[in-house]
Amino acid sequence: MEYVITPPEIVSIAISGQTERFPVRRIYCVGRNYTAHIREMGGDERDPPFYFAKPADAIMPNGSTIDYPPQTSNLHYECELVAAIGKGGSNISEAAALEHVYGYAVGLDMTRRDVQIALREKGRPWDMGKGFDQSAPCGDIRPVDKVGHFPKGNLWLKVNDETKQDSDLELMIWNLQETIANLSGLVELAPGDLIYTGTPEGVGPVVSGDKMHGHIDGLSDLEITVR
Repeated sequence: MEYVITPPEIVSIAISGQTERFPVRRIYCVGRNYTAHIREMGGDERDPPFYFAKPADAIMPNGSTIDYPPQTSNLHYECELVAAIGKGGSNISEAAALEHVYGYAVGLDMTRRDVQIALREKGRPWDMGKGFDQSAPCGDIRPVDKVGHFPKGNLWLKVNDETKQDSDLELMIWNLQETIANLSGLVELAPGDLIYTGTPEGVGPVVSGDKMHGHIDGLSDLEITVR
């Protein structure tokens, strides 16, 4: 097939222990999925799940140096579990939801917090607060057949070796089965989709030169530097 312009390269993520890579189709993010994070952000913890998206080419691999983005003076980290979808579907049941997961990784939902808040207060979409360039660092994926699933597990993030976030996956308000069932009722999930499942409390700013180190028990760590 011929195109009038050169098509972009397929975005992909390394898979731990394999030469094959995971191609990225879409990135869905769950907003406010830990009670303590909702409280620190001033939200209503009784709200049902909601979602926002990031472009696939916002992915940055482990070990990357990301640029401090323009039009912000308050760049925040949010460390979270990422589920990589290997089998698509619509209206997936909770009972079958985990059958659709290929594997898991540690991710960072980088956020222009000042931009996000300004847009939120005006009732406008968050896109430019969340979906900017290099805003979705993601570690290597570990397949389910190697590591199983993660209903619980310690999650922490350090900035310059100082612990900033320290929680457990079992404290999610909406677990992954519920999230997949709910999200697949809104859109058809497909192989290559990523779900960033939300972050616990302790989010905060980083500046140029900071080094972030994200960890979830059983997964490959994610280390990112801010330029």
